[in-house]
Amino acid sequence: MRIAIGADHAGFPLKDRVVQAVRRLGHTVVDCGTDSTAAVDFPDITQATCAPVLDGRADRAILVCGTGAGAVMAANKIPGIRCGLANEAYSAHQAVEHDDANAIALGAWLVPPAFLDAILENFLRATFDDDEDTRRRVAKLNALDRLRPPTS
Repeated sequence: MRIAIGADHAGFPLKDRVVQAVRRLGHTVVDCGTDSTAAVDFPDITQATCAPVLDGRADRAILVCGTGAGAVMAANKIPGIRCGLANEAYSAHQAVEHDDANAIALGAWLVPPAFLDAILENFLRATFDDDEDTRRRVAKLNALDRLRPPTS
């Protein structure tokens, strides 16, 4: 698979380990920045990292910020992206299997270094369950992309 990887300045210290682990697992990396600890805004990095998933240049995305919380919020505002927070391995595969996630967010300050490889392997090897219940739930998730705020 082709995996888009992006990190903000807080996630940058973990980014190279993520890139190397993804390559060791046999996947191609699409590097979406950042390239230093100089301050950048996580919504910009999230958008740049999710764009290749939406246009077909990547199959999935991995976002790295300080806690993962900001990246997951930003990603889930992008229609067509379903992003899970995966600071441990179970959530990494569960998001794909049950929610058809095409992205995960990691917290560079929170992910124990010993867990990183298992998190990434679980995310990248997982496949969508594709049974009636999960298809119905994902269809409802996708419908939320079309919600519009009420007009006042």
